[in-house]
Amino acid sequence: MYALLTLLTIGVFSCKRTDNPPITNLHFYDSMQSDGYVRSYLLNLPPHYDDSSNFPLVIALHGLAGSASQMEQDYGLTAKSNNAGFIVVYPEGVRSDGILGIRTWNAGTCCDFAMEHHVDDVRFISQLIQRLTSTYKINPKRIYVTGMSNGAMMTYRLACELSDQIAAIAPVSGTLLTKQPCTPARAVPVLHIHSAVDTKVPYGGGYGLANYYFPPVDSTLHVWAGIDGCNATPQLVTEANLYMQTQYINCSPNTTIQLYLTNDGGHSWPGGLPARPNADAPSSAFNATDLIWNFLSNYELP
Repeated sequence: MYALLTLLTIGVFSCKRTDNPPITNLHFYDSMQSDGYVRSYLLNLPPHYDDSSNFPLVIALHGLAGSASQMEQDYGLTAKSNNAGFIVVYPEGVRSDGILGIRTWNAGTCCDFAMEHHVDDVRFISQLIQRLTSTYKINPKRIYVTGMSNGAMMTYRLACELSDQIAAIAPVSGTLLTKQPCTPARAVPVLHIHSAVDTKVPYGGGYGLANYYFPPVDSTLHVWAGIDGCNATPQLVTEANLYMQTQYINCSPNTTIQLYLTNDGGHSWPGGLPARPNADAPSSAFNATDLIWNFLSNYELP
């Protein structure tokens, strides 16, 4: 009799549906192969992931010598992901073969190992998007990219080459460094955040981080104004004690370009934590993470 009950019990449970089983691990590292490299990333799914669908995805790119864990710890994007209900992924650049093994992105004319070894980071991010959208409940029309420093430079390159996959971008403390002309297939909304006293990636252009030359941010935004069909001259929106906001107007439909320029903070993520000892103190003008999500969440691919 006991054996019969056991068989019946097994039979009942074996009939239970296993389609789309709930995900219990919402925060984890994973990896994938891309062009001969093992590429790692940190993924965070919001707490109500199993109860909803059509989540936006934010791709967050660390700076030179940064990492997924450093970016998550210092900039508050995971907490924002949990509260606002979007998925955030922190991909990692390939480690250099030097003693320090620093991670970088091949943004064009910067930086270090990734640039020198022609690492195809555009392909990696495209493959990562494909992997995540096929595995998780992501709205493919609401995929965004933000990045810090070298990650911001890579953000611009991705917008140039993957505009059919990326709805909007928000670079922080970077500039456009692509080797080829930027020719996206569509207009891309841009929110740029920078400090006027940044000496590592100078706002006005010049030599900075690791003695690389960086074009002026104004030149970068002028390029994007042309791409997005905006008026050539930006207009002042806000002038506060610690920052100035300008915006290009009359852009292509559902597109805008905004600049938030702080007069404090240096090479840092406003409202965040210093990325390492002796790093510039972040600007206190506003919280960049909140500002970025408020901007990105307005846009989706046509």
